[in-house]
Amino acid sequence: MKLFSEWTSRLLGGGLIAVLVLSLGYAWCVRSAQRGAGDGTRILKLGHGLPTDHPVHEAMVMMAERVKKLSGGKLEIQIYPSGMIGSEAECLKQVQNGQLDISKTSTAVLESSVPEITVLGLPYVFRDSDHFWKVLNGPIGRDLAEHLPGMRGLVYYDAGTRNFYTTKKPVRKADDLKGLKIRTQQSRSAMDMVSAFGGAPTPIPWGELYTALSQGTVDGAENNLPSFETGRHMEVCRFFTFSDHVMVPDLLVVSSATWNSLSEQQREWLEIAAAESGLFQRKLWAEAEKRARTRAEELGVEFIVVDKAEFAAKMEPVYSSYTGKTAELIRKIREVK
Repeated sequence: MKLFSEWTSRLLGGGLIAVLVLSLGYAWCVRSAQRGAGDGTRILKLGHGLPTDHPVHEAMVMMAERVKKLSGGKLEIQIYPSGMIGSEAECLKQVQNGQLDISKTSTAVLESSVPEITVLGLPYVFRDSDHFWKVLNGPIGRDLAEHLPGMRGLVYYDAGTRNFYTTKKPVRKADDLKGLKIRTQQSRSAMDMVSAFGGAPTPIPWGELYTALSQGTVDGAENNLPSFETGRHMEVCRFFTFSDHVMVPDLLVVSSATWNSLSEQQREWLEIAAAESGLFQRKLWAEAEKRARTRAEELGVEFIVVDKAEFAAKMEPVYSSYTGKTAELIRKIREVK
């Protein structure tokens, strides 16, 4: 008891009581959302780790507004952004466990639990943007989204094309990646790709990447233009190479427990609003890419256009390593016209 009393005294004396109050208030909000509004309104809780100025968050806000309007206020979505409920991985786990209704994830994060979804992150598997969206919105994309552990996909969001950017050495051809330490996601396809180029794949958490780049722990990374800006990587990376090697989408997911508890009408409202938010997000993403490039050019970043066919030719060993269902999906994707 003495120890507890001393801890309490330090907590109050340090002014941390405000944090405790906010935490309790947040917990009350979450419990209220889980119970519903008390007037027959069903409230769904959506948590994610993105900032509120991110195109995906803005699309989620639009979706929430559409759900409320479509349902006449009978179905609502409450959004908890910026990691209020947890990181992307933590939110995803809560969705799978039925503790959180909706969240978003990069499909790359799902590769360990859904091996066949790896196909969406393979380098140069998509010919262009049109091919990409035909696959995602067609039978292949829908089948992958509807067969996830503990959840199902509602809509794919655009996450642009991923490209290489480096601190000191420009990448003008594929061989320029040899010997470079390149940060990747914890994704088999991403690490296999960098290895095939002769680089050293180095998985590092996103929040630690700026420091890793500035201190030389890695020589570069691969990501999209808006992330290049929001991560402030353009402050330390002088070269951005348009390799356009992968187009890994984000996926808005709903807990299977939540989905199974919704009526057919509620599911329809949610699906319509999600689909509309996807189209809205693609427009926002295109605008974000333009802003990010302008900002990077102002900071003196050199943009490099390369022969993508030369990069793609290095990927055959990566493709030949896949068998079974993934190999079959690769074939089917390439056949989509």
